[in-house]
Amino acid sequence: MCNEYRFKQALDRIALEFSQQQIPLHWAGGAPNLEPRDSIRPTDPAPILVGSPEGAELKQLRWGFPPPPGRKGGPIINFRSEGRRFPVGRCLIPADGFYEFTGDKAPKSKWLFTSTESELFCIAGLVREDRFTMLTCAPGPDIAPYHDRQIVILHRAQWADWLGLAEAQPAITPLPAGSLAVTQIR
Repeated sequence: MCNEYRFKQALDRIALEFSQQQIPLHWAGGAPNLEPRDSIRPTDPAPILVGSPEGAELKQLRWGFPPPPGRKGGPIINFRSEGRRFPVGRCLIPADGFYEFTGDKAPKSKWLFTSTESELFCIAGLVREDRFTMLTCAPGPDIAPYHDRQIVILHRAQWADWLGLAEAQPAITPLPAGSLAVTQIR
């Protein structure tokens, strides 16, 4: 499960990427100050995008749904996508890398995954009130040696559909081989 990712892109980069997909980007209360972050972890506030009549609205929300009543444990940071439809509450989580950890003993090996196509990508997510979570699916060939699940990374052509700017929900599938580069951090 993904429990750490990074986002070091400037706001103008996000706006450019979305404009190239014909998705206008806006935010309430003026442009936010997005600081580059090497590590975003559960319960941290982070930028996400939700669909709106004007295109995509950038918001800062906390990562992780509260656990259901009576369930112990931390926030729900990942949500299985298999066999489910998500007609409402969809969001995009902009990122430029995510981490997976391997090994049984601390310190575990830390691996950074980045896109081979672009510096910026978007993870499919769900939003409830002031929180978000990431969707997961079976691992693609780039992730399988490191983990038995992967976050759902959407192709750019799927962004508008995922935000609900079109009727259909895009297919949720693992990325094909060669989509991700991996670097060992420790």
